[in-house]
Amino acid sequence: MAYTVCATWVAKEGEEEAVARALAHILAGARGAPGILAYQFHRDPQDPRRFFFYEQYVDAAAYDRHLGTPYVLEHAFGDAIPRLESRERTFWETWDPAVAG
Repeated sequence: MAYTVCATWVAKEGEEEAVARALAHILAGARGAPGILAYQFHRDPQDPRRFFFYEQYVDAAAYDRHLGTPYVLEHAFGDAIPRLESRERTFWETWDPAVAG
């Protein structure tokens, strides 16, 4: 079953475009990377400071590997995250009642 991460980031006032630029770099690195099944960012049309992420990995280990990549270390931890007002993450595993038993 796949490992899914949903996250909401809210940029500090005036930092939203810098966060958006950092996310563009992260997205470029993540697209097609091994172990990543889906990777999509969303931006709130009513509040451009709010970003929502939907990420899906083959397993939790793939997510952990993603966190250690140079593009995440530089652009997420080194640039975007310090510009945030808040950051929330939830973790999920796909579930199919037909095979869950």
